[in-house]
Amino acid sequence: MLQRSSEQMEIVVDIYESADAVRGHDPDLESQDTRKDLDPDPHTGGDTAWSRCYRVTAVCVVLLCVLLLTAVTVLWIKFIILNTKNNQLQTIYNNLTIERDQLQTSYNNLTIERHQLQTSYNNLTVERYQLQTSYKTLTIERDQLQKGREELQKLSKQRLIYFSSSVYYISTVNKSWTESRKDCSGRGADLVIINSKEEQGVHQ
Repeated sequence: MLQRSSEQMEIVVDIYESADAVRGHDPDLESQDTRKDLDPDPHTGGDTAWSRCYRVTAVCVVLLCVLLLTAVTVLWIKFIILNTKNNQLQTIYNNLTIERDQLQTSYNNLTIERHQLQTSYNNLTVERYQLQTSYKTLTIERDQLQKGREELQKLSKQRLIYFSSSVYYISTVNKSWTESRKDCSGRGADLVIINSKEEQGVHQ
C-alpha cells in the first residue's frame, strides 16, 4: 500500500511539473494557479467543512442558551422559594413581636397591680398597728376603770366616799374632836375640817 501511494504521488508531481513546463512559467498563470490553490472550490470539501463548523457553532450556542435558561430557571425557582421562606419568617417575627409587646404590657400591668397591692398591704398594716395600739389603750383604760370601780365598791362598803381625788370616811357615831382624830389616825388618815360647800354637799 505504501509503495502504491508513493507511486501515485510521483505521478501527480510529474503532472504538475509537465503543466509548468507547458505554461512556460507565465506569472499571470502562476498567480491564478496560486489563487485556485488558496480558494477552495465551492463544489469541493471546503464548503462542507464550513457548514460543519457553522452547525457545530450553532449547536454550541443553542446548548449554551439552554444551559443559561436552565440556570436562570433554577435561580428563579430558588429565589421564589427563598422569598417565600423570608416572608414566612417575617410573618413569624411580626407575630412574635406582637406577642412580646402583649406580654410586656401584661407584665407592666401586673407590676402596677402588684405595686397597688403592696401599697394597700402597707396601709392595712399601718391601720392594723393603729387598731392594735387603740385596742391596747382601750384595754388599759378598761382595766383602770374596772380597778377604780372595784376600789369604789370597796370604799362604799367601808363607808368611804371618793371625791376630787380625795377619800372621805363618814362616821355614823358622834365623837369628840379628840376621839375622831384618834380614830382617823388609827385608819391612817387625818381629821380635816370641810369648808367647801361642794364637799359638804357630797357628805350630806
